[in-house]
This record gives sequence, C-alpha cells and structure tokens, in this order.
Amino acid sequence: MTARVLVAGIGNIFLGDDGFGVEVAQEMLRRGSLAGEDVKVGDYGIRGYDLAYEILEGYTTVVLIDATQRGDAPGTVYVIDADPDANLPDVDADPDHGQGAFQGHLMTPAAVFHLVRTMGGTMGQVFVVGCEPETFGPENIGQMELSAVVAAAVPQAVDTVERVVRDSLQAMAIPAAAAASDQWEQGVST
Repeated sequence: MTARVLVAGIGNIFLGDDGFGVEVAQEMLRRGSLAGEDVKVGDYGIRGYDLAYEILEGYTTVVLIDATQRGDAPGTVYVIDADPDANLPDVDADPDHGQGAFQGHLMTPAAVFHLVRTMGGTMGQVFVVGCEPETFGPENIGQMELSAVVAAAVPQAVDTVERVVRDSLQAMAIPAAAAASDQWEQGVST
C-alpha cells in the first residue's frame, strides 16, 4: 500500500485566530512544502463536506491544522494524535447540527469524521497540529487577521506539519519495505 497523506488547513478566517489552520495551509502552498504525489496540502476552511469527500479518496494519514484551545499560552503549537473513532476533546462524536441535518459551515473535525463514516468511509491515522488561540469565538466575527502571537507561530506550525508528514511517510515505508522483502524472499525460496 502506498502511503498517502492529506494535510488540511481548517477554520474560519472571519473569526480571528480561528483562521490559523487556513493560514498555515496557505503558507505551505506558497512555499511548495511537501509537494509530491504522496502528499496533498489543501485549504478547506469551513468546507466540512469538501474535507469529508477528500478523506473518502483514501489516505493513510490525515493531518488537520486548526486553532485548538487546550489551556496553554496563546501561540503554543500542539501535535495531537487523534483517534477518529473517539471524541476530540471539545466536540461530540455525533454532533447536533440543528433540525437533524448537516450544516457544512459548522462542521467540527469530529463531525467530519462522523460524516466520513456515515458515507461508508474509513479513516487512517489522524493528527491535529493545533495552535492555542488568543482571539477565538463569535465575539471576534469580522476580525480577518491572526493575533500577533498566533501569526508568529505559523512558521513553527509549518515545520511541525512537515515533520509529522515525514515521520508518517517513513513509518509507512518501513512496514511496506519489510512486506516487499518477505514477498521477495518467499519468491526466491519457492
């Protein structure tokens, strides 16, 4: 199996630091970070349906980039090894989108995972590269800039995403190489 990695920047650029994931993805696209056939970098913003459909294309690893409130100092960058079959810390596994219907612009990562499973898809390994926001929530509506401390964390987040992707590709390559070696040895010995 060829390792394929999806890197998805998510968040709302109209809510201050909630646009962190989008900014990191845009910076990676500007730099050409991780360009190659095994890695896709995209800015998914608040388009939960688009992200769910992309995940259905079959990736061994998904790396979400998002503002993540965990209680540390604003600008702190986190790597979370997320279980897509469990609840993320701040969301429900079966979210209520009102009237029983999905609302694509309100989709949290857990809601996207739920939608993928609902459509018959499966999830590989999921990481969240998050940043502790300084400005977050509806009181920041219309604020289209990251706070200074979160903007300063963007380069660190790009480096972190690149490391997570390289480590994931390397981890997938080792078992694939061992399997290929076993197949070769079995072919030689028969």
